[in-house]
Amino acid sequence: MTLRDDEVKADFASLEAAAQWYATLYAEGSTGAERRAWEQWLAQRPEHRQAWRHIEAVSARFVPLRGDAVREAAAAAVGAATRKDLERRLVLRGLAALAGVGLCAWLGWRHSPLPGLVTAWRSDFSTGIGERRDLKLADGTRVWLNTRSALDVAYDTRQRLLTLAMGEILIDTAKDDLRRPFFVRTDFGSLQALGTRFNVRQTSTHTLLAVFEGSVRIRNAAGAAQLVTAGQQRQFTATAITPGMPAEPMREAWTRGVVLADNIPLGVLVEELGRYRQGHLGVAPEVAELKVVGRFPIDDPDHALAMLERNLPVRVRHTLPWWTSIAPR
Repeated sequence: MTLRDDEVKADFASLEAAAQWYATLYAEGSTGAERRAWEQWLAQRPEHRQAWRHIEAVSARFVPLRGDAVREAAAAAVGAATRKDLERRLVLRGLAALAGVGLCAWLGWRHSPLPGLVTAWRSDFSTGIGERRDLKLADGTRVWLNTRSALDVAYDTRQRLLTLAMGEILIDTAKDDLRRPFFVRTDFGSLQALGTRFNVRQTSTHTLLAVFEGSVRIRNAAGAAQLVTAGQQRQFTATAITPGMPAEPMREAWTRGVVLADNIPLGVLVEELGRYRQGHLGVAPEVAELKVVGRFPIDDPDHALAMLERNLPVRVRHTLPWWTSIAPR
Protein backbone atom coordinates (compact mmCIF):
# COMPACT_ATOMS: atom_id res chain seq x y z
CA MET A 1 0.00 0.00 0.00
CA THR A 2 1.33 3.44 -0.96
CA LEU A 3 0.97 6.22 1.58
CA ARG A 4 -0.18 9.68 0.57
CA ASP A 5 2.30 12.52 1.15
CA ASP A 6 0.25 13.83 4.08
CA GLU A 7 0.50 10.42 5.78
CA VAL A 8 4.31 10.45 5.71
CA LYS A 9 6.43 11.98 8.48
CA ALA A 10 9.58 13.81 7.46
CA ASP A 11 12.72 12.29 9.00
CA PHE A 12 15.64 14.26 10.43
CA ALA A 13 17.81 13.78 7.33
CA SER A 14 15.04 15.06 5.03
CA LEU A 15 14.45 18.09 7.22
CA GLU A 16 18.17 18.90 7.22
CA ALA A 17 18.33 18.53 3.44
CA ALA A 18 15.29 20.78 3.06
CA ALA A 19 16.98 23.46 5.16
CA GLN A 20 20.08 23.24 2.99
CA TRP A 21 18.00 23.53 -0.17
CA TYR A 22 16.14 26.50 1.25
CA ALA A 23 19.42 28.26 2.03
CA THR A 24 20.67 27.49 -1.48
CA LEU A 25 17.56 28.66 -3.33
CA TYR A 26 17.32 31.95 -1.45
CA ALA A 27 21.02 32.72 -1.60
CA GLU A 28 22.19 35.54 -3.84
CA GLY A 29 23.13 34.16 -7.25
CA SER A 30 21.23 30.87 -7.07
CA THR A 31 21.01 29.30 -10.52
CA GLY A 32 18.44 27.57 -12.66
CA ALA A 33 20.50 24.38 -12.41
CA GLU A 34 20.23 24.47 -8.64
CA ARG A 35 16.47 24.92 -8.85
CA ARG A 36 16.16 21.97 -11.21
CA ALA A 37 18.27 19.84 -8.86
CA TRP A 38 15.99 20.88 -6.00
CA GLU A 39 12.92 19.84 -8.05
CA GLN A 40 14.50 16.42 -8.64
CA TRP A 41 15.23 16.02 -4.92
CA LEU A 42 11.67 17.06 -4.10
CA ALA A 43 10.23 14.41 -6.42
CA GLN A 44 12.37 11.56 -5.09
CA ARG A 45 10.50 10.74 -1.86
CA PRO A 46 7.32 11.84 -0.06
CA GLU A 47 9.49 12.51 3.02
CA HIS A 48 11.27 15.22 1.00
CA ARG A 49 7.99 16.91 0.11
CA GLN A 50 6.79 16.78 3.71
CA ALA A 51 10.11 18.25 4.87
CA TRP A 52 9.77 21.07 2.35
CA ARG A 53 6.23 21.81 3.50
CA HIS A 54 7.52 22.01 7.06
CA ILE A 55 10.35 24.41 6.26
CA GLU A 56 7.99 26.59 4.24
CA ALA A 57 5.59 26.72 7.19
CA VAL A 58 8.38 27.64 9.62
CA SER A 59 9.89 30.21 7.25
CA ALA A 60 6.52 31.91 6.81
CA ARG A 61 6.64 32.92 10.47
CA PHE A 62 9.86 34.85 9.94
CA VAL A 63 9.66 36.24 6.41
CA PRO A 64 5.89 36.71 5.86
CA LEU A 65 6.38 39.58 3.38
CA ARG A 66 8.84 37.91 1.00
CA GLY A 67 7.29 37.30 -2.39
CA ASP A 68 10.22 36.53 -4.69
CA ALA A 69 9.88 34.20 -7.65
CA VAL A 70 11.68 31.30 -5.99
CA ARG A 71 9.26 31.26 -3.04
CA GLU A 72 6.26 31.32 -5.37
CA ALA A 73 7.73 28.51 -7.48
CA ALA A 74 8.43 26.48 -4.35
CA ALA A 75 4.92 27.04 -3.05
CA ALA A 76 3.40 25.84 -6.33
CA ALA A 77 5.64 22.81 -6.52
CA VAL A 78 4.68 21.27 -3.19
CA GLY A 79 0.93 21.45 -3.77
CA ALA A 80 -2.15 22.16 -1.71
CA ALA A 81 -0.60 21.99 1.76
CA THR A 82 1.87 24.70 0.89
CA ARG A 83 -0.83 26.76 -0.84
CA LYS A 84 -2.64 26.92 2.50
CA ASP A 85 0.55 28.32 3.98
CA LEU A 86 0.66 30.89 1.17
CA GLU A 87 -2.91 31.94 2.03
CA ARG A 88 -1.78 32.53 5.60
CA ARG A 89 1.02 34.76 4.33
CA LEU A 90 -1.54 36.74 2.32
CA VAL A 91 -3.53 37.26 5.52
CA LEU A 92 -0.41 38.59 7.18
CA ARG A 93 0.14 40.94 4.23
CA GLY A 94 -3.38 42.23 4.75
CA LEU A 95 -2.64 42.92 8.40
CA ALA A 96 0.49 44.78 7.37
CA ALA A 97 -1.54 46.94 5.00
CA LEU A 98 -3.84 47.86 7.86
CA ALA A 99 -1.27 48.57 10.52
CA GLY A 100 2.10 48.96 8.80
CA VAL A 101 5.17 46.83 8.33
CA GLY A 102 6.20 47.24 11.96
CA LEU A 103 3.15 45.34 13.20
CA CYS A 104 3.61 42.61 10.62
CA ALA A 105 7.20 42.09 11.68
CA TRP A 106 6.01 41.85 15.30
CA LEU A 107 3.42 39.27 14.28
CA GLY A 108 5.96 37.17 12.44
CA TRP A 109 8.61 37.23 15.15
CA ARG A 110 6.63 37.37 18.36
CA HIS A 111 3.65 35.06 18.01
CA SER A 112 3.32 32.19 15.59
CA PRO A 113 1.43 30.46 14.19
CA LEU A 114 -1.52 32.80 13.77
CA PRO A 115 -4.06 30.75 15.83
CA GLY A 116 -1.82 31.14 18.86
CA LEU A 117 -1.77 34.89 18.33
CA VAL A 118 -5.56 35.03 18.20
CA THR A 119 -5.80 32.99 21.42
CA ALA A 120 -3.35 35.32 23.13
CA TRP A 121 -5.28 38.41 22.03
CA ARG A 122 -8.52 37.00 23.42
CA SER A 123 -7.09 36.00 26.81
CA ASP A 124 -6.79 38.01 30.02
CA PHE A 125 -3.08 37.24 30.33
CA SER A 126 -0.62 35.86 27.79
CA THR A 127 3.08 35.44 27.02
CA GLY A 128 5.08 35.25 23.81
CA ILE A 129 7.85 32.83 22.91
CA GLY A 130 10.59 32.98 25.53
CA GLU A 131 8.53 35.23 27.83
CA ARG A 132 7.37 34.49 31.39
CA ARG A 133 5.02 36.42 33.69
CA ASP A 134 4.40 36.44 37.43
CA LEU A 135 0.86 37.40 38.49
CA LYS A 136 -0.78 38.04 41.85
CA LEU A 137 -4.55 37.53 41.70
CA ALA A 138 -7.22 39.32 43.76
CA ASP A 139 -7.25 36.69 46.52
CA GLY A 140 -3.45 36.61 46.83
CA THR A 141 -2.95 33.51 44.66
CA ARG A 142 0.33 33.57 42.69
CA VAL A 143 0.36 32.38 39.09
CA TRP A 144 3.40 32.11 36.85
CA LEU A 145 2.88 31.90 33.07
CA ASN A 146 5.48 30.05 31.06
CA THR A 147 6.47 30.67 27.43
CA ARG A 148 3.66 31.03 24.87
CA SER A 149 0.79 30.68 27.33
CA ALA A 150 -2.69 32.16 27.55
CA LEU A 151 -4.86 32.34 30.67
CA ASP A 152 -8.32 33.64 31.61
CA VAL A 153 -9.33 34.45 35.21
CA ALA A 154 -12.97 34.44 36.38
CA TYR A 155 -13.67 35.01 40.09
CA ASP A 156 -17.25 35.31 41.34
CA THR A 157 -19.12 34.70 44.59
CA ARG A 158 -19.28 30.92 43.98
CA GLN A 159 -15.84 29.93 42.71
CA ARG A 160 -12.36 30.93 41.60
CA LEU A 161 -11.82 29.71 38.04
CA LEU A 162 -8.74 29.83 35.80
CA THR A 163 -8.95 28.66 32.18
CA LEU A 164 -5.67 27.65 30.55
CA ALA A 165 -6.16 28.11 26.80
CA MET A 166 -2.60 27.12 25.90
CA GLY A 167 0.84 26.74 27.44
CA GLU A 168 1.83 26.21 31.06
CA ILE A 169 1.21 27.73 34.49
CA LEU A 170 2.46 27.19 38.04
CA ILE A 171 -0.06 28.08 40.75
CA ASP A 172 0.45 28.77 44.46
CA THR A 173 -3.09 29.06 45.82
CA ALA A 174 -4.01 31.43 48.64
CA LYS A 175 -6.58 30.85 51.36
CA ASP A 176 -9.88 32.46 50.47
CA ASP A 177 -11.94 34.34 53.07
CA LEU A 178 -15.10 33.42 51.14
CA ARG A 179 -14.10 29.74 51.05
CA ARG A 180 -14.69 29.53 47.32
CA PRO A 181 -13.34 26.39 45.60
CA PHE A 182 -10.42 26.89 43.21
CA PHE A 183 -10.60 25.32 39.73
CA VAL A 184 -8.42 25.21 36.63
CA ARG A 185 -10.14 24.33 33.35
CA THR A 186 -8.30 22.91 30.34
CA ASP A 187 -9.31 21.42 27.00
CA PHE A 188 -9.57 17.95 28.54
CA GLY A 189 -11.25 18.51 31.88
CA SER A 190 -10.91 20.41 35.15
CA LEU A 191 -8.69 20.45 38.23
CA GLN A 192 -9.72 21.34 41.77
CA ALA A 193 -6.94 22.58 44.03
CA LEU A 194 -7.06 21.51 47.67
CA GLY A 195 -4.66 24.00 49.27
CA THR A 196 -1.72 23.48 47.01
CA ARG A 197 1.16 24.42 44.69
CA PHE A 198 0.92 22.74 41.30
CA ASN A 199 1.84 23.01 37.63
CA VAL A 200 -0.49 22.57 34.65
CA ARG A 201 0.69 22.21 31.08
CA GLN A 202 -1.76 22.16 28.16
CA THR A 203 -0.69 20.49 24.90
CA SER A 204 -2.65 19.64 21.78
CA THR A 205 -3.10 16.03 22.95
CA HIS A 206 -3.31 16.10 26.76
CA THR A 207 -3.04 18.04 30.01
CA LEU A 208 -0.12 17.38 32.35
CA LEU A 209 -0.54 17.99 36.10
CA ALA A 210 2.40 18.01 38.54
CA VAL A 211 1.66 18.59 42.25
CA PHE A 212 4.36 19.95 44.58
CA GLU A 213 2.33 20.77 47.71
CA GLY A 214 -1.12 19.68 48.88
CA SER A 215 -3.31 17.78 46.42
CA VAL A 216 -5.36 18.32 43.25
CA ARG A 217 -8.42 16.42 42.03
CA ILE A 218 -8.59 15.70 38.28
CA ARG A 219 -11.96 15.30 36.60
CA ASN A 220 -11.69 14.75 32.87
CA ALA A 221 -14.36 15.46 30.28
CA ALA A 222 -15.67 11.89 30.51
CA GLY A 223 -16.24 12.29 34.26
CA ALA A 224 -13.39 10.10 35.52
CA ALA A 225 -11.76 11.47 38.68
CA GLN A 226 -8.40 10.99 40.41
CA LEU A 227 -6.77 12.65 43.42
CA VAL A 228 -3.10 13.55 42.84
CA THR A 229 -1.00 14.21 45.95
CA ALA A 230 2.25 16.13 46.49
CA GLY A 231 5.24 14.70 44.62
CA GLN A 232 3.12 13.07 41.89
CA GLN A 233 2.15 13.94 38.34
CA ARG A 234 -0.37 12.59 35.83
CA GLN A 235 -1.46 13.17 32.28
CA PHE A 236 -5.08 13.14 31.24
CA THR A 237 -7.16 13.41 28.11
CA ALA A 238 -10.90 13.76 27.66
CA THR A 239 -11.29 9.99 28.13
CA ALA A 240 -8.32 8.70 30.15
CA ILE A 241 -6.05 9.45 33.12
CA THR A 242 -2.58 7.90 33.20
CA PRO A 243 -1.12 6.15 36.28
CA GLY A 244 0.80 8.38 38.70
CA MET A 245 4.54 8.98 38.44
CA PRO A 246 7.00 11.19 40.37
CA ALA A 247 6.62 14.91 39.63
CA GLU A 248 9.39 16.16 37.35
CA PRO A 249 11.46 18.95 38.96
CA MET A 250 11.64 20.76 35.59
CA ARG A 251 7.91 21.42 35.83
CA GLU A 252 8.67 23.86 38.66
CA ALA A 253 12.23 24.96 37.83
CA TRP A 254 11.19 27.07 34.82
CA THR A 255 9.82 29.73 37.19
CA ARG A 256 13.45 30.26 38.31
CA GLY A 257 14.64 30.69 34.73
CA VAL A 258 16.17 27.26 34.15
CA VAL A 259 15.38 23.99 32.42
CA LEU A 260 16.45 21.33 34.90
CA ALA A 261 17.77 18.14 33.32
CA ASP A 262 18.04 15.19 35.70
CA ASN A 263 19.48 12.35 33.60
CA ILE A 264 16.95 12.83 30.79
CA PRO A 265 17.41 12.04 27.07
CA LEU A 266 18.86 14.82 24.96
CA GLY A 267 15.79 14.69 22.73
CA VAL A 268 13.52 15.52 25.69
CA LEU A 269 15.77 18.41 26.72
CA VAL A 270 15.89 19.78 23.16
CA GLU A 271 12.10 19.66 22.93
CA GLU A 272 11.89 21.64 26.17
CA LEU A 273 14.52 24.21 25.14
CA GLY A 274 12.77 24.64 21.79
CA ARG A 275 9.75 26.12 23.56
CA TYR A 276 11.81 29.17 24.61
CA ARG A 277 13.36 30.14 21.29
CA GLN A 278 12.18 31.23 17.87
CA GLY A 279 12.39 28.86 14.93
CA HIS A 280 13.15 25.17 14.47
CA LEU A 281 15.35 23.22 16.88
CA GLY A 282 15.96 19.59 15.92
CA VAL A 283 18.12 16.72 17.13
CA ALA A 284 19.56 13.80 15.16
CA PRO A 285 18.26 10.37 16.20
CA GLU A 286 21.84 9.15 16.66
CA VAL A 287 22.28 11.42 19.70
CA ALA A 288 18.68 11.92 20.87
CA GLU A 289 18.99 9.24 23.58
CA LEU A 290 22.17 10.65 25.18
CA LYS A 291 21.51 11.27 28.87
CA VAL A 292 21.88 14.86 30.08
CA VAL A 293 22.31 16.34 33.57
CA GLY A 294 22.47 20.07 34.25
CA ARG A 295 20.75 23.44 34.60
CA PHE A 296 20.18 25.23 31.31
CA PRO A 297 19.23 28.94 31.16
CA ILE A 298 15.83 29.69 29.64
CA ASP A 299 16.59 33.34 28.92
CA ASP A 300 19.74 32.54 26.94
CA PRO A 301 18.93 29.47 24.83
CA ASP A 302 22.01 29.95 22.64
CA HIS A 303 24.17 29.64 25.74
CA ALA A 304 22.25 26.49 26.66
CA LEU A 305 23.09 25.03 23.24
CA ALA A 306 26.74 25.98 23.69
CA MET A 307 26.74 24.10 27.01
CA LEU A 308 25.48 20.99 25.22
CA GLU A 309 28.14 21.31 22.54
CA ARG A 310 30.86 21.72 25.17
CA ASN A 311 29.83 18.75 27.31
CA LEU A 312 28.43 16.20 24.86
CA PRO A 313 29.76 14.62 21.65
CA VAL A 314 27.48 16.83 19.54
CA ARG A 315 27.73 19.91 17.36
CA VAL A 316 25.17 22.66 16.87
CA ARG A 317 24.49 23.68 13.27
CA HIS A 318 22.77 26.95 12.30
CA THR A 319 21.73 26.27 8.71
CA LEU A 320 19.46 29.33 8.68
CA PRO A 321 18.88 32.08 11.26
CA TRP A 322 15.70 30.28 12.31
CA TRP A 323 16.79 26.66 11.71
CA THR A 324 19.11 24.99 14.23
CA SER A 325 20.04 21.31 14.53
CA ILE A 326 22.05 19.19 16.94
CA ALA A 327 23.99 16.38 15.27
CA PRO A 328 26.80 13.98 16.18
CA ARG A 329 30.20 15.65 16.40
